[in-house]
Amino acid sequence: MTDGEVQRSDQWLDEEALRQLSTGYAAAVDARDGDRFGELFLADGELVVPDFPDDLRPVITRAGHDVLRKVPQGLRRYARTFHQVSNIQLAVDGDRAAGEVQCVAHHVSAIDGDRAGEPLAGTDVVWFIRYADRYRRTASGWKFERRALHRSGTVDNKAQI
Repeated sequence: MTDGEVQRSDQWLDEEALRQLSTGYAAAVDARDGDRFGELFLADGELVVPDFPDDLRPVITRAGHDVLRKVPQGLRRYARTFHQVSNIQLAVDGDRAAGEVQCVAHHVSAIDGDRAGEPLAGTDVVWFIRYADRYRRTASGWKFERRALHRSGTVDNKAQI
């Protein structure tokens, strides 16, 4: 392998690891797995989120493993969530990287009573998200240094669950 081929291979491996970090984030949120979620971040890592519905800009900072582990629990108010990530753009510079990740996040709630054997009526609040990320490579792999959640819109749909 030439030096150029090795460099392209290393870049591809870094980018794949960063894509896996973003899909791991979505999976941990949807599984409500706080321990797994927290471990995706550096010990002093930050997640910056909007103050919805008052402000769609990322203005609330949650930092550190202890705080970040609690984030998925906040989604228990929904019957289900489903975060689909796409359009991942990355720029790797040694042991640091920056990225932008698009996400469509479904938040499904039941609004009708429990009827045995029948689907429940509900709502699906869909968030259109752009994550602005900073990453750092550690001895245990790539981690989020900072993830800022920018909401570009919301749609409410009827749902059956």
